[in-house]
Amino acid sequence: MRKNVFSNVAEREPKTAAAPPSVADTPQSYPKHRQGKKALIAYFSPAVSKALRQMALDEDSTMQSLLGEAIDLLMRDRGKHPFGER
Repeated sequence: MRKNVFSNVAEREPKTAAAPPSVADTPQSYPKHRQGKKALIAYFSPAVSKALRQMALDEDSTMQSLLGEAIDLLMRDRGKHPFGER
């Protein structure tokens, strides 16, 4: 008779190894100006991305600053208080 190779599976302890925290999960890995902030991600066409980058260059600004301005304008347009975060 053949021995059942799976007979002791239930008796074994499950292997539970705690996953090491990733570098991105540790608060110390974020620059000070990003701590406590959340990333917002959106997908647009390459043309929109290029136009926004060019606008930031033309205005000696950043894409984040332009997007913050756009969010503030949207908030005001919808009757909400703008956050003013850049």
